[in-house]
Amino acid sequence: MDLSKLPASLVSQLISAVEAFIASSRKKYGRQAVPMTPAQRTAMQPFFAPEILDQARLVTLHGRRVENPPFYAIAKLMGIRNVPSFSDLTAVTFVDVIVSHEEFSDSLLFHELVHAAQFAQMGTKDFASRYVKGFLHGGGSYEEIPLEKNAYELEKRFSENKEAFSVADEIRGWMEAGKL
Repeated sequence: MDLSKLPASLVSQLISAVEAFIASSRKKYGRQAVPMTPAQRTAMQPFFAPEILDQARLVTLHGRRVENPPFYAIAKLMGIRNVPSFSDLTAVTFVDVIVSHEEFSDSLLFHELVHAAQFAQMGTKDFASRYVKGFLHGGGSYEEIPLEKNAYELEKRFSENKEAFSVADEIRGWMEAGKL
């Protein structure tokens, strides 16, 4: 099935469901989330605006996983088969609440903070729209979602040389170039 040809009404419903899942998960995990440690903040400071670092909250789950959203069953009925399992993801960001299934390394935290910066620039509705449309236009591949490509590329740059750059400027550049 060519996922890029789904009717606009179905895509709109998926986007709304993703947006609602993000909001409810942010609320659910936000209750137990904590600010970054001083060491984490220091490592991230050369790359992120202070407001991103101030607002970010972290949760490491021990012995449990983020559950797949309820709309996954409907997506599968629609023929969407390759939805990423949340339990298989290392971490997931819900606006400014970052939930991890393992302890945070600097690279993992950086990647997820890129998503927090994406949310900050786009808002939840636009982020959800770009995520869903990126997944569908990428043939149902998590790796082809432009928001993920952006986060992985910036994470790689961070991990390889640690030279300071503005994540916000990089996201803005990708948006202006039509890559997001």
